[in-house]
Amino acid sequence: MTKRFTALRRSLLMGLLLSGFHKNSLEANLSKKTIRLIVPFPAGGATDIMARGLAQGLSNELDQTVVVENKGGAGGSIAAEYVAHSPSDGTTLLLATMGVMSINPSLYPKLKYDPFKDFTPISLTHLTPRVLVVNANLPIKSVSDLVAYAQKKPGQLTYGSAGNGSSSHLSGALFESLGKVDLLHIPYKGSSLLLTDLLAARLDMAFDAYAVYEEHIRSGKLRLIAITSKKRMPWLPNTPTIAESGVQGYEVSNWLGLVAPIGLPQETVKSLNAAVVKIMSTSAIKQQLFDLGIEATSSSPEEFNQMIHSESLKWTEMIRKMNITMD
Repeated sequence: MTKRFTALRRSLLMGLLLSGFHKNSLEANLSKKTIRLIVPFPAGGATDIMARGLAQGLSNELDQTVVVENKGGAGGSIAAEYVAHSPSDGTTLLLATMGVMSINPSLYPKLKYDPFKDFTPISLTHLTPRVLVVNANLPIKSVSDLVAYAQKKPGQLTYGSAGNGSSSHLSGALFESLGKVDLLHIPYKGSSLLLTDLLAARLDMAFDAYAVYEEHIRSGKLRLIAITSKKRMPWLPNTPTIAESGVQGYEVSNWLGLVAPIGLPQETVKSLNAAVVKIMSTSAIKQQLFDLGIEATSSSPEEFNQMIHSESLKWTEMIRKMNITMD
């Protein structure tokens, strides 16, 4: 994790504590019991940082205690299963990821939760587009350079990911599929070892969060050639998207959102949604997340539900086409 990323994480949490969210009690719809926000990954990572910022905002906005609990494992499936079988009273929530809701069902044949039948969507909360970076020693300065190089050396260019079935893995697989190239996937257990090998030129490239690589991009050790989202990032206005660089149809925006066990009363859904919309629209949290390369956002429960379905169709088709498994 970079020094700047660590500093920004600390700044984000302090900013939320001092941002002065208006305490609008929603006790008519929510019990005064402690709310547990379950995070599907270990403490210290980007998802955990986003969860803690959201938890602090919810605590202030709802005038209730909101605590974060980390339940990592199986690509987030352990946490999702836990929340799916929790009481539907508003006291147990899940900060769900794209992987948990729209990718895992196609990767884990014995999954013990159903993203469509076991959860109540509340709101989209974060968008985290990825960047495509390559080792600066490679003669690759653009997506077209990368495609041409990969086509001349099929199966030789390597890209790292946080593990089989992770969104960074599928970002590369989608590039292979749409770019009509053959790359070699190297799975890691997180971004730390991946970054070490990328800097040492033992790995060629990665599709990952910008904040992890920023200082190395600035130092010239790594080369930023494109971003994965549909539109350019506001904080990287001069960096083209992969789609506009010639790989038509390419789009990956890793997203997160708040869900609860199925059966949550509609009044509670409305109350939680209103709180999230207010939190994620404040200038303090927008700026703090912007500095981390993350877009603060929100949606209606219906919009979030539609997004989960459309993303599931997209990734199911791609996983089958590329024959991706957890083996």
